[in-house]
Amino acid sequence: MNRRALDIARRELGSTESPAGSNRTKYGQWLGLDGQPWCMSFVQWCFNQAGAPLPCRTGSCSALLRWYRANQPERVVPDPMPGDIVIYRFGHTGIVESASGSDVTAIEGNTSPGQGGSQDNGGGVFRRTRKRSLAEAYIRPMEEERMTGKEIYDALCQYLSSQPVPAWARAELEEAAAMGITDGENPMQLIPRYQAAIMAKRAAAN
Repeated sequence: MNRRALDIARRELGSTESPAGSNRTKYGQWLGLDGQPWCMSFVQWCFNQAGAPLPCRTGSCSALLRWYRANQPERVVPDPMPGDIVIYRFGHTGIVESASGSDVTAIEGNTSPGQGGSQDNGGGVFRRTRKRSLAEAYIRPMEEERMTGKEIYDALCQYLSSQPVPAWARAELEEAAAMGITDGENPMQLIPRYQAAIMAKRAAAN
């Protein structure tokens, strides 16, 4: 997950073209495409600001998707996660913020704040929730930023919490809980050495 690119995109919410209707933005200017539709320029700019520039520098949604399908097909994924790039079927893009059921919410450049305006040339950066059926693909760029120790710990804990206790360990875990060695809560959670030492002490006392 590219948290930095997503955080940067969030900070740009409400940014608009100047003057209105001109397609002139700092995103297009940075990419060398000022005055042209800029939804992809916005995505490229956010990832570059995050220190994770995309390997295909383009202002075209279809060109970016073609590049990934040809060069890194494993990064074209069926289900979105925060920080992914969504490529819509109507020639538009954004950075995924969340997904729930049949909807995906993304931070998008060059769109409108509501359904009343142009969706792919609307002039501003807005949070939009759309049907997932409108998405052609999701791209999960290579993570180039360093995770902090806490981020690594949290990610590992989240993964482990989704895993079941091995069948061979369940009976002994219940016995350990009955003996007061552990409370049995969150059995797949990581523990520091001091907690392991305390549990060993309790086991020895029994």
